[in-house]
Amino acid sequence: MTDKLITEGKFTYAEAGEGPAIIVLHGLMGALSNFGSTFEYFSKNGYKVLIPELPLYTLPLIKTNVKNLTSFLEEFMQHKKLENAILLGNSLGGHISLYFTKHFPEKVNALVLTGSSGLYEKAMGDSFPKRGNYEYIEQKAKDVFYDPAVATKELVDDVYSTVNDRIKALKTLSIAKSAIRHNMKNDLIEMQQPTCLIWGKQDNVTPPEVAEDFHKLLPDADLFWLDKCGHAAMMEKPEEFNKTLHDWFISRKI
Repeated sequence: MTDKLITEGKFTYAEAGEGPAIIVLHGLMGALSNFGSTFEYFSKNGYKVLIPELPLYTLPLIKTNVKNLTSFLEEFMQHKKLENAILLGNSLGGHISLYFTKHFPEKVNALVLTGSSGLYEKAMGDSFPKRGNYEYIEQKAKDVFYDPAVATKELVDDVYSTVNDRIKALKTLSIAKSAIRHNMKNDLIEMQQPTCLIWGKQDNVTPPEVAEDFHKLLPDADLFWLDKCGHAAMMEKPEEFNKTLHDWFISRKI
């Protein structure tokens, strides 16, 4: 996807397709490429898909938090002249989607959450590898997936580089603490948007009971399980993920 990246001012993003807008939000240790299959599929099936690079490591440390990442999303929508969109988020990206929906409900047509944080406060902190040797980081990365082979050397190298960069490590911790502070449990009942929850049955970062709580607390949510799948369903089971989401869009006329 790097060959599709567009840079305009402070925004760097991928965009393709025509139709209702889907804004995809990656996780803290994630990247735009995590959604490569989703980007290609939906941009060819009647949707405009946009994946912005979140400024996780470019904001000042004091502003590196869920609130300011949400403000960035609002500015991105203004930049792209989007009055509303479907928000699709994994992990931290799901949390930003929820926080954005709380503050700008009129700008959200629907929510798609997969392995989202925002509810289970231990998930965020537990999912971030601490500094350590390469083998330790490699094992922590593999633990995110049901199939450890999904954690390629390139992915592990990226995580290793991030957690051993002092400034990035501090900003990672800042976001993790912010995510714990901004627990969304009491806000979910107010979110009337149709919500699609797609969860790995073997997610050990935001485990199945988290998905069940989201399903119970959100007023208009449907929950779908993907078996033999961990925290990043769109990476580990891309075809199932895309089909499940597309069928849901059709059933909900979104």
